[in-house]
Amino acid sequence: MSVRAKFRCTTIAHAFTNNPEYSAATITLVPVWEQEGVNRKWSKATPSGELKMMITNPEAVEQFDLGKEYFVDLTPAD
Repeated sequence: MSVRAKFRCTTIAHAFTNNPEYSAATITLVPVWEQEGVNRKWSKATPSGELKMMITNPEAVEQFDLGKEYFVDLTPAD
């Protein structure tokens, strides 16, 4: 079984170092409340939680925009 959840990007915190190869960003995502939609399948009431990732690949960081919504798919890693 898998769970699909919709999250919104609320924070993109860049951490810079003297070496650009080692720069990083912490991305924070929170669940989206919606009357209908994908989140109603896993959260019958107001969804709560937070997903926080430190990303050290600049190309991956560029995939996130503040305020934009993203799907998070959770499947067993057998």
